[in-house]
Amino acid sequence: MGDVLSSYEQWLKGAWLTFQLTIYGGGLALVLALVFGLAGTSRHAPVRVLNRVYVEFFRGNATLVLLFWFFYALPLIGLRFTPMFAAVLALGLNVGAYGAEVVRGSVNAVPKAQYEATVALNFTPFQRMRRVLLPQAFALMLPPFGNLIIELMKGTAIVSLATLVDLTRVSKNIQGSSGETVAAFSVVLVLYFIIAQVLQLCVRYAERRVDRMLGRSLPSEPSLGTVAAGSPGAGVSG
Repeated sequence: MGDVLSSYEQWLKGAWLTFQLTIYGGGLALVLALVFGLAGTSRHAPVRVLNRVYVEFFRGNATLVLLFWFFYALPLIGLRFTPMFAAVLALGLNVGAYGAEVVRGSVNAVPKAQYEATVALNFTPFQRMRRVLLPQAFALMLPPFGNLIIELMKGTAIVSLATLVDLTRVSKNIQGSSGETVAAFSVVLVLYFIIAQVLQLCVRYAERRVDRMLGRSLPSEPSLGTVAAGSPGAGVSG
């Protein structure tokens, strides 16, 4: 165990690369999710078709296959990407397809009365989306987006196959050099868990901020007095 822990510099470098891939891939996925998710809510059929093509293609392909395609196949036809760029593309395109469905569903979940009110106020389609529909839909998007960013972070474990030294690659290197298999993979388990918890805390913080901006109160645990007052026998004298 001592040999594993003494390689903390390698662990830190691997964790930093994993974090970078998560941020860059998540940023790309968010942009693609918003663009193609909103395209899925369009009244124009060709725009909706564009959404379906993107979602079905990239959601239907494994991230590992996309990574191999960008890093190993495209150079054969003259398109060369750095390992980092290929990994970000593969992760972002795949997770962005799932995110696009989250965006489309969240926008469609906004009560129809809100849309009718924007029409009555003579808002333009852009004003309807920017001022009313998208802010409310964004509050619905955050929880599933939190799940997707954690899934993306865990998906970075494949990037070692494109020569990147992430946490998974570091654990294999240390396991090979020290022979301590249990210790090496136990450390990487803990590090992935810590990163996931940090991401989850960030998402929870964003949820609270959005709730406050929209004037929504977070649900709280009912007090004993509230429960007693709402019980069937409350207020009934003997």
